[in-house]
Amino acid sequence: MAKKHTAADIWPLFLTAHAVVVEAIEARFAQAKLPPLAWYDALWALERAPERKLRLHDMAERMVVTRSNLTRLVDRLEDAGLVKRERAGDDRRGSYAVLTARGAQTRQKMWPVYQKAIAELFAGHLAAGDAQVLGSSLTRVVVAGRAARRKT
Repeated sequence: MAKKHTAADIWPLFLTAHAVVVEAIEARFAQAKLPPLAWYDALWALERAPERKLRLHDMAERMVVTRSNLTRLVDRLEDAGLVKRERAGDDRRGSYAVLTARGAQTRQKMWPVYQKAIAELFAGHLAAGDAQVLGSSLTRVVVAGRAARRKT
């Protein structure tokens, strides 16, 4: 019989599951000689954005990373030719990260490895109905967390 989990049990279990799966995904990317997961996330955020560009603070919000970490990440992506920076015309201090054609190609090359890893390491372990329950629960957590962050 499966252990009945309490809400308090779930937090460390969630963190451990996340760490284990991310580590395995990173290993698969490295084995395929592909960039790390953070690069994929940044490229994907830009690919979905209007005109394939985002202000750095908006990109940080979509990726859930700090602005300073994102600045360093965008520097590395720019050095690799996957993004370029573009000054914001309305704000001399602001800039956009813009996806390059090479960046889009790199993200597309990474997707099959990532998709297979998600299926094998995560989705394949969810029983029927789990995805709906997990999705609803995590959505409530994200909404509450964002609301709390806006209050501070």
